[in-house]
Amino acid sequence: MIEVGQTLPAANLSQLTKEGLVDHRISALFSDKKVVLFAVPGAFTPTCSTAHLPGYIEFSEQFKAKGVDIIACVSVNDAFVMHAWGESQNAKELMMLADGDASFTKALGLEKETAGFGGMRSQRYSMLIDNGVVTMLNVEAPKEFVVSKAEVLLASL
Repeated sequence: MIEVGQTLPAANLSQLTKEGLVDHRISALFSDKKVVLFAVPGAFTPTCSTAHLPGYIEFSEQFKAKGVDIIACVSVNDAFVMHAWGESQNAKELMMLADGDASFTKALGLEKETAGFGGMRSQRYSMLIDNGVVTMLNVEAPKEFVVSKAEVLLASL
């Protein structure tokens, strides 16, 4: 599993924007930026939709006031699902990033097999990234939602 002090692995994440489907190279996207990245097991799922994503939406201005350049949500879903979920949640200040084949999640070592729930998914986590280097990492225990909340990460800044 990735650790604090390590550089993010080389990977691409996709995003559906007004201009169409964009393939982001993580190293370029997060270069020279302070980034809050959080991952959910699935778009439109209960805890993700009622608590995890809404917390980052609610506190987005406070994160930006503390010098955060990008707040990004990632999930092992496709870019169309992530876009629709972001639209339904009014997540205008966040980047909704798709890890369709779970390659980024696997490279981080934060994947989990959920079998009938949806197969390969991401563990729930949050991290702070500075110029591509992980400076804070909060990985949830199975079936928990405590350490990756927006409030917890915000209080640590």
